[in-house]
Amino acid sequence: MAGGSLRRPKGPPPRFTRKPPTANESQPKDIIAAMNRRKKFSFRAQNGQTMTEFALVLPLLALLLFGVIQFGIAFNNYITLTDAVRAGARKAAVSRHQSNPEAVVIDQVRTAATDLKSPDLLVDVTSNWESGESVRVHASYPYSISLLGLVVKKGRLNSETIERVE
Repeated sequence: MAGGSLRRPKGPPPRFTRKPPTANESQPKDIIAAMNRRKKFSFRAQNGQTMTEFALVLPLLALLLFGVIQFGIAFNNYITLTDAVRAGARKAAVSRHQSNPEAVVIDQVRTAATDLKSPDLLVDVTSNWESGESVRVHASYPYSISLLGLVVKKGRLNSETIERVE
């Protein structure tokens, strides 16, 4: 045979049969049947399990998410209040020659607290307005953390800064 071509044998293709299991490999048919039954049973028992678990966990996740949002709003208000008090104290340090330095400082704190409602913001300024003495600026703002309409915590955010009058 020239060219090295392969010939296919005549007749039907050979059938591969499985060798009978040896003594170490044999498994009783009832164990295999029990495994198949267990698989069928377990799939049937878990229908809707994921949806049920999701329905149970979703309210808890939503409550946690809303709590984080409420805390973030209160923390943002605190940062704004602290920055406004700092700006007011800096203004107080250089305002001793004003005719009414306390009013100038309170106005500066209210102007710097852009995200806070001005009527709810309480500002207190204490000083004798002498050069080298201290000026204390204190402010407070209400906060309320509520989840699903229920108030969990409420109170007032407080911030205070002390500067030396120039």
